[in-house]
Amino acid sequence: MQKKSLSSRMIAIVLLCGLLFSPPFIFLFDTPSSSGLSRLTIWIFSVWLGIILIAAYFLETSDE
Repeated sequence: MQKKSLSSRMIAIVLLCGLLFSPPFIFLFDTPSSSGLSRLTIWIFSVWLGIILIAAYFLETSDE
């Protein structure tokens, strides 16, 4: 049962990645901010970090 739950969570993470890195979301943040940094860069790296943290949480708590 635990294996099925972990695989369904990983599939959900992949679908979330596909949604968050899709062109409609990317184009929302493809504008420069007032500090000079591109919001797109901030968006990509923050989503990337969030996905890694969510995946690590799911993988570490799967043994319980």
